[in-house]
Amino acid sequence: MVDTRKSDRLDLRLTPDQKREIEAAAAISGRSVTDFSVSALVEHAADTIRREREITMSASSFEAFSALLDRPARSVSGLADLLARPSVFVD
Repeated sequence: MVDTRKSDRLDLRLTPDQKREIEAAAAISGRSVTDFSVSALVEHAADTIRREREITMSASSFEAFSALLDRPARSVSGLADLLARPSVFVD
């Protein structure tokens, strides 16, 4: 279950011009400054995260990438021995 209570705060420092612009935009859209600001910040944050995680390539690059993935795996010298050793991360 997702907790939807609004208990966290985010404090910002703005110039007077920035504050006036945000207040004007909120008023034009018929929303409170808080609702307008949270909505804009969350939308921008989601877009920033999506752009960072999205991979974009041309069709020819995608075909080359797919061809590499479709190739059979090759043997890597010493890998089987390495994987057979006990992990160094176990206490």
